[in-house]
Amino acid sequence: MNKILKLTFILFLICAITAGILGVVNEVTKDRIYAINNAATIAAYSAVLEAEAYEEQEFDGAAFSTVDKVSEAANGSGYVVELTVSGAQGLITLAVGVDNDYKCTGISIITHSETSGLGANAAADSEIGRNFRAQFVGEGEDIALSKSGGNIDALAGATITSNAVTGAVATAIQVVKSLG
Repeated sequence: MNKILKLTFILFLICAITAGILGVVNEVTKDRIYAINNAATIAAYSAVLEAEAYEEQEFDGAAFSTVDKVSEAANGSGYVVELTVSGAQGLITLAVGVDNDYKCTGISIITHSETSGLGANAAADSEIGRNFRAQFVGEGEDIALSKSGGNIDALAGATITSNAVTGAVATAIQVVKSLG
């Protein structure tokens, strides 16, 4: 019994020290992590709809549950919609640019956990990734994969990811239409 209490106390001390160290590391790095994530988001916004600044807009969050944020370009050229959708292996967060004619101006995948070599190609800075994302530019609310009668070719072996991204673009266009 005495040995069990001693081992329990030692384990408690190890856990407490580890938790303390993790807390200190989190406190030291949280501002830098926020700055890096914010810079990535701003770069994604600029890639899909160029503007000097973006102003966050109110939208019907109940009707558009996958939409995280809608921002209007300061120059009035359109909106950037940030969404989080389910992919094949987890969540995909992306920014979609939508102009005033309700056409996609570009997409940028901010974070994802898709399978390397398959769904991850959607976000890759490779010919496959760039070509996949370029298909969305100029598409409107009737956007669909080619197997469903649309103009978007799915990534080979990544139909779920392709469907998720296509659905996100359609949702972005719908949320912008709801604002006007």
